[in-house]
Amino acid sequence: MPPQQQTAYLHRESGGRGGKVVSVVKNLVLTEEDLKTLAKKLKQECGTGGTVKDGMIEIQGEHRQRMADVLTKLGYKVKIAGG
Repeated sequence: MPPQQQTAYLHRESGGRGGKVVSVVKNLVLTEEDLKTLAKKLKQECGTGGTVKDGMIEIQGEHRQRMADVLTKLGYKVKIAGG
């Protein structure tokens, strides 16, 4: 699906990570390769590490607003959810 038809949900999670916070991008319908490419772009923009796990992109730290800006420029609709 093209970005214009998708909504990315940005969550903040810390459970099971020793208190460390990660920003998670959920609900994107992309191939594994496209997810990895998007994750790389988000990691570069946020200046931090991250991974693709179970069809979600996890970026270390609280970067939801910066990630929302990047995803919006790429054409995705963005909803920021969670604490």
